[in-house]
Amino acid sequence: MAFRKKAAYILREKPDILIVPECEHPDKLKFPDTIQKPTDIRWFGANPHKGIGIFSYSNYRLTLLKKYNPDFQYVIPISVTGGEYSFTLFAIWANNPTDPDGTYVEQVWKALAYYKRELGKSPVILMGDFNSNTIWDRPQRKGNHSSVVELLKTNHIFSTYHHHFKQIQGKEKHPTLYMYRHKNKPYHLDYCFASSKFLEKLDTVKIGTHAKWSPLSDHVPIIVNFQ
Repeated sequence: MAFRKKAAYILREKPDILIVPECEHPDKLKFPDTIQKPTDIRWFGANPHKGIGIFSYSNYRLTLLKKYNPDFQYVIPISVTGGEYSFTLFAIWANNPTDPDGTYVEQVWKALAYYKRELGKSPVILMGDFNSNTIWDRPQRKGNHSSVVELLKTNHIFSTYHHHFKQIQGKEKHPTLYMYRHKNKPYHLDYCFASSKFLEKLDTVKIGTHAKWSPLSDHVPIIVNFQ
């Protein structure tokens, strides 16, 4: 939250596109003159203090797909154009308290089923806070984390982190969340999935450290660079 107070830290990484869950409404983003301003913004949410923001700091332009379904409130399908590559971006903050089937990964599962045609149109990137991990799979639930990973796999979409670091789902060595900012409560809940065409151009994946980012958030950033 309060992204206006934290933007300077993440902008040191020089992002082309930035996805910020729990982001305040753009009307509240009064950046100092010393802070680089985004070239394009899309924001979604019911609470002006806490939605999801998608920012371009490059020539990329962000257009909401007409198929957007507000039932999946924080799974946002964006057409990204204007740069070297055009692609579909799903910005994700897995959180919808009004969903009777569950507020977290079940939301993502149902959204991906709804957007199945878009998933089949390569290239695609899905990135954000999934609030999920294989360690919490419920076998009786069709839409658990492993089901989401498998559904993406059938569309040739894979986790950049797991691909880059050769990690297994549920056994990640790098946490992305420190609950209540406590170093002894680490979890891996944030992901960047990308089509195989993007994986061919994957350069680096960085996970922020507790020491650097805990003063700002309980989450640390995932920073993915493609050639």
